[in-house]
Amino acid sequence: MKVLLDTHTLIWATVNPTRLSREATAIIADPFAEILVSAASAWEIATKVRLGKLPESEALESKFLEALDTAGYLLLSIDAATALRAGRLLGNHRDPFDRILAAHAIALDIPIVSNDAKLDLFPVRRIW
Repeated sequence: MKVLLDTHTLIWATVNPTRLSREATAIIADPFAEILVSAASAWEIATKVRLGKLPESEALESKFLEALDTAGYLLLSIDAATALRAGRLLGNHRDPFDRILAAHAIALDIPIVSNDAKLDLFPVRRIW
């Protein structure tokens, strides 16, 4: 199974795994699962750490690439096609990070592991 982690799912998997649902925990623990993380999550974590909104994620932010490598997660870059797809998504959800994640999931036809019901405004599959 190939999935994309929402930013909070990545944070919880790294910092506080007890906050994950059983299904999210099982997917992340599955050695055959291909776990993808968007560069948008790096951007979101760095921004929120800088603003003091995610003090528990300072270590993750400072060693982001190392943490992904250690966990075996694959990083997705944001290219122009993804940015355009994100900007063109219909719906009143204005969070640019969620829009990029949805655009990745649509392009790759994979679900997003997230507890954020706002993602349901987009044509994506969400697992939690």
